Amino acid sequence: MAINFGKIKYLKTCASLNDTPGTGLPEIVLAGRSNVGKSSLVNALGNNKKLAKVSQTPGKTQQIIYFDLDGKAILADLPGYGFSKASKTRSQGFSELCDNYFKVRKGIDLVLLLIDIRHEPSSDDIAMLNYLNQSALPYFLVFTKCDKLSAQQVRNQLRMMSTVLDFAEDARVFAVSSSETNPQKSGINDLKQALSDEVCKD
Repeated sequence: MAINFGKIKYLKTCASLNDTPGTGLPEIVLAGRSNVGKSSLVNALGNNKKLAKVSQTPGKTQQIIYFDLDGKAILADLPGYGFSKASKTRSQGFSELCDNYFKVRKGIDLVLLLIDIRHEPSSDDIAMLNYLNQSALPYFLVFTKCDKLSAQQVRNQLRMMSTVLDFAEDARVFAVSSSETNPQKSGINDLKQALSDEVCKD
């Protein structure tokens, strides 16, 4: 059966890999730079603006936040990479936590790599995509904040991204808007359908 995204609920928050849940469910991982819109995407998927806290301070989220997707999968929101206003030591901790997550955490079924469509990909974005390609982990590319651009600008940016980023022609690519001021939330329904198909395909 398809995922009922109206039944997404908060599961737990973990500051250590030793505390991560072992549910036996398919695991979807959200990865991306700080302030790319991961929490906003969770809220848009669940159509609940209070589901995940949206930080106004990039780099503030320092832990892995888990959500239950209708009892059919779990969603792991990793700390953002690339920027932090925390101390240098804690910033290194964020990176170490993310690095170790992919090395240690078994059973990752899908990674959603979020990239802000308004800007050229950062070196961290490129490194993350290269890692996913090399590790053969399944992933979707999700370009966020499309409401900030016109439809033509979105198309132009997607063409630019295809020349800068090393992803296959048949890669699943989504251009989404999670903004509360944009009731259309473009691309969200397509992403929901793709996630449901991926999780429930067996």
